[in-house]
Amino acid sequence: MHTFPSEGWTEAYRTAVNNNVAYREASRDWDHGDVALVVETGGLGGLPPHVGAVLGVAHGHCSQATYVTSLEAAKAAAFVIVANYDIWRRVIDGELDPVDGMLSGELDLVQGSLPTMIRYVEGSRELVSSARQVPTDFVQA
Repeated sequence: MHTFPSEGWTEAYRTAVNNNVAYREASRDWDHGDVALVVETGGLGGLPPHVGAVLGVAHGHCSQATYVTSLEAAKAAAFVIVANYDIWRRVIDGELDPVDGMLSGELDLVQGSLPTMIRYVEGSRELVSSARQVPTDFVQA
């Protein structure tokens, strides 16, 4: 089990993305830059206010996944998606579609182009599907 979020979870996520054939196919043309998934923790579990994963994704492959502990570090990515811990848990659990979450404002695309993300809707969904493959232990309030 990997605690979400953590360095171990982030690395296991990179592996899951690379093992996802559907992601590879859906994102084979993605060359728009890295994607950061940022969690607003509210101090949950003693975590910093913002933590997350910056995914070095291109052409259906994740070459690196870096665990970050600040929003500023995440903003090195071309696309930055921010939400609170409970929203990210709903996304990972499959209760909230990532694109629907961006359109509703539950997931805040603070950097990057929403039309580009929508064009790669299946790739976004497969990133979430990959997250579900990681044995995850969620921090309890």
